[in-house]
Amino acid sequence: MRALIVDDEIHAREELEALLAETGAFTVVGKCANALEALQAIRRDKPEVLFLDIQMPMINGLELLGMIDEDIMPTVVFVTAYDQYALKAFEENALDYLLKPVEKERLAKTVQRLKRILKEGERPSPVQGIIPALTKIPCILSNRIKLISLSEVEYVKSDLAGIYVVTANGQYFTELTLRVLEDRTHFIRCHKQFLVNIDHVDEILIGENLQAQISTKSGHCVPVSRRHFKKLKDRLGL
Repeated sequence: MRALIVDDEIHAREELEALLAETGAFTVVGKCANALEALQAIRRDKPEVLFLDIQMPMINGLELLGMIDEDIMPTVVFVTAYDQYALKAFEENALDYLLKPVEKERLAKTVQRLKRILKEGERPSPVQGIIPALTKIPCILSNRIKLISLSEVEYVKSDLAGIYVVTANGQYFTELTLRVLEDRTHFIRCHKQFLVNIDHVDEILIGENLQAQISTKSGHCVPVSRRHFKKLKDRLGL
C-alpha cells in the first residue's frame, strides 16, 4: 500500500516509517512536516493511505482534510495523542486511528482493515462530520505562509502559473484548487478559470451576447462567461 506520513515532529515521522516498514505492507512515498507539503505530495504521489497527525501548527490535520480534492482523497488513519473520549467522533465516522506512541499490535489491526478496504475498493470514509469549516486560505510567500480570511478575498483565478487568491492588497499563490474553493466556500464560479466572492461584487457590466464582467469594490475586473452568467444572476437575486 502506498502511504504518506504527515506529522510536524521529525522523530514521530521516522518512528512511524520504521513501524510501517516492519509490517511489510507499505511503501512510504513521502513524509511531510506540514499541511502544505502534504497537499503537494497527495496531488503528486496519489497515496492510498494517509497517516495523519491531528495536532500541527497553523493548519491542523482536520483542516488539511478540508483542503484535499475528493477524487484524490486517500484513506485516512489519524495518528494522535487524543484520549478515547475525543476519539469517539472518529469511531462514529468509521475512521481509523492510532494512539501515540503507536503500538505494533494496534498497527497490525489497522493493516488488516486497510487491506480489506482497498481490496473491496471502498471509497475513503466520510470525514465531513469532523472537519471544521474552511475559514482561511493558506497562501505561500517567498519565505512564509500567509493565512488569508475568506472575507478578504475578492476573487480567485487560475492560470498557467497556478491558483491565485486576489485581495484589495494583492494576489497570493495557494496550493488549494478552484474545485476545493468552490465546494467549501461561498465563492461562486463566474468563469472556467475564476471564482468570485459575491460579498465584493460592486457592478456587473453586461455587453453583447451575454458577455459580462464583474467590477469588484476595490476596482478589480473579473470576467463572466455566458455559461455561468445565469447562475451568477440567480445567486445575486437579479
